[in-house]
Amino acid sequence: MDDEAMIARRRGAMTGGTPPGRSRGRLADEVYDTLLGQLMSLRIEPGSRVTIDVLARELGVSQTPIRDALNRMEAEGLVVRVPHAGYRIPPQITRHRFEDMLELRLLLEPAAARRSAERASSKQVAGLRRMLEEMAELEGGNGPMAYGAFGLRDAAFHDLVALSAENQVIREALARLHTHVHLFRLLHDNQVTHLAMAEHEEVLAAIAARDPDAAAYAMRRHILLSGARFRRLFDEVKDADGMAVKA
Repeated sequence: MDDEAMIARRRGAMTGGTPPGRSRGRLADEVYDTLLGQLMSLRIEPGSRVTIDVLARELGVSQTPIRDALNRMEAEGLVVRVPHAGYRIPPQITRHRFEDMLELRLLLEPAAARRSAERASSKQVAGLRRMLEEMAELEGGNGPMAYGAFGLRDAAFHDLVALSAENQVIREALARLHTHVHLFRLLHDNQVTHLAMAEHEEVLAAIAARDPDAAAYAMRRHILLSGARFRRLFDEVKDADGMAVKA
């Protein structure tokens, strides 16, 4: 499976059971994608427990692909194995971790957007455009699963930019951050989807125009604005804690 096909598969698998007749690897991939969507939509809440047998019944598959998917998620730090008790979903990221992630994104993603404007093929630009069209269909959708589906496509859009930049090291570094999983778990706000869409359009317009400076600027602006949107959650929690202490 090539990179673009893998991205298409990931954005397509969100909810529901898995049809019969899939290979073990394909089943595990689809279970992984489904669980990822549930994490981002907060259907599976931070700090909660998940067990293989319960997930197998819920998704209508055997325990083997569930186990394979959870092992992969454990290796990526998305779940924690609890001896004799299944798995636990980690708590939300800390303010310090959030700021570190933002700093690294500002170093890597504008550079990726710049290279994308220089190197992206017409097919890749069209793929970015299709991704934004899919996101537009989900924009403002009701319910947590729609929000999670938007988040997966948001992640796929950024991955496609990195892919078209033809720098595998940058792409792998960004993938290991799991930025969108952590951010979309922090805040469930449909305004986020609306604002992100406009910023993504600016990034794509610059890439399509083959304007490296504009692409880097648009991506940097998007990350800074996105960071400000999510940062307010930490500020609200800090303010609430301060009020509780005074009380």
